[in-house]
Amino acid sequence: MAFSNRLLQAGEPIWEAQYDHPFVTELAAGTLEEEAFLHWVRQDYRYLLDYARVFSIAGGKARDEETMTHLFGVAHTILDYEMDLHREFAAEYGISRGELEVVEKAPTCVAYTNYLVRTAYEGSIAEIAAAIYPCGQGYLDIAEHMADLAEGEHRYTPFIEKYTSEEFREAVDWMRAFVDRCGERYPGEHEAMERAFLTSAKLEARFWEMAYALEEWDL
Repeated sequence: MAFSNRLLQAGEPIWEAQYDHPFVTELAAGTLEEEAFLHWVRQDYRYLLDYARVFSIAGGKARDEETMTHLFGVAHTILDYEMDLHREFAAEYGISRGELEVVEKAPTCVAYTNYLVRTAYEGSIAEIAAAIYPCGQGYLDIAEHMADLAEGEHRYTPFIEKYTSEEFREAVDWMRAFVDRCGERYPGEHEAMERAFLTSAKLEARFWEMAYALEEWDL
């Protein structure tokens, strides 16, 4: 069994919990409260900036030119293209660039981004691969689940289409292959990879709850 599949098998209960989360099911139905969705948009913008940092740090740790080139390329794409796309996406829902840039991270967003950046700095390339995998595979799987649940088009259809697009599938395919290569090259790191994967997966699940509950700092 490919190591990526072993990780997904270990994370199956987390995936199932995400499939059933009201943010996911209500978004699929088009009934999600707009403020919950906008909270996700704002927080995801802040998340993406640190996500780019993680790929950049990982590129510096890669041992082969092809992997290094791809990781640095992903970081560049996030900053040069994905951020603009996210700003355009946000603008469709009435959120300006200025508003995005002054958003304070909610506690869950802080926890998730801090975990990823710390893993990038302190962990091995194998741990980094496992830590970023839930973001790609999770969004693809959950968006496909949303597409199955959805009945016709509605205001959140662009979200579903974005994360089921061929471009996003190709990005996830590379991440899966990256995890599998690391699993093959570093068998002594399987336990560390699984811990990293499950921690990120749990934080992904908490991200939906953060948006749904409009989580903010109490103080």
